[in-house]
Amino acid sequence: MKARPVAVVGPTATGKSDVGIWLARQLGGEVVNADAMQLYRGMDIGTAKLTPAQREGVPHHQLDVLDVTETASVAAYQRHARHTVECLLAAGRVPVIVGGSGLYVQALLDELEFPGTDPAVRARFEAELATHGAPVLHARLAELDPSAASAILPGNERRIVRALEVIELTGRPFSASLPKPGPPRYDTLLIGLDREVAELDERVDRRVELMFRDGLVEEVRALLDLGLREGRTAGRALGYQQVLAELDGSADFTAAARETARGTRRFVRRQRSWFRRDRRINWLDAARPDLLAAVAALATR
Repeated sequence: MKARPVAVVGPTATGKSDVGIWLARQLGGEVVNADAMQLYRGMDIGTAKLTPAQREGVPHHQLDVLDVTETASVAAYQRHARHTVECLLAAGRVPVIVGGSGLYVQALLDELEFPGTDPAVRARFEAELATHGAPVLHARLAELDPSAASAILPGNERRIVRALEVIELTGRPFSASLPKPGPPRYDTLLIGLDREVAELDERVDRRVELMFRDGLVEEVRALLDLGLREGRTAGRALGYQQVLAELDGSADFTAAARETARGTRRFVRRQRSWFRRDRRINWLDAARPDLLAAVAALATR
């Protein structure tokens, strides 16, 4: 039987990583990470990255490929992850794509093209950002593209700069320049894992509690020496952003944990909304006792 990709997607804390490992072992496959923050070396505890022992000997790709000072780019991920998938398929191995970063999953699996970039234009906007601050640039975006400004938080500096860059390069509103998904690139089986809202909220709270217990604050401190503060995407990851804020303030890490859990619960709802739009996904309740049997039935049909 010809190998085909399998994607395990859905909200944070549903159990995707464990199912991905199990599937890869069953199918003779290898895992391709589709979690934007797990691209970063050293960001282990706060991203719930599986340890080498937990990977059970299954090779993982697109994991630990960026320094925390580098900016994660969905377009760059698309190039690298597609190369990985196509090499695995050529070798007869099953790519098991695992993650909850919806745009990254879509960019990998579907024909999706992104507006170009211009380092000089971006550098100019970044210099303005450093001089005048995000509110000034966000106000300019609101004048040029009210729809984009309403969708981008005033504090999301990287997204504001990107929107202004695209507007200047294309002469069109950023909201009109967003990539439109084309046909699927691969014959992918998509499996979605979800749980009841209350149960998932409890799992998120427990996960965050364990992250802080297991050394998230110490991990952030260690990453400071590697440039975490300078990272445009790494330093804004859930958990890391909250710990950095407390290191700069009152060092109330109980408050940091509380804010991390609250932010993660909001993020889970956005993930669910994103993935539910994709009618190709075969949804399973991750709490069902026969989950692995149900996954196996989908993967072998």
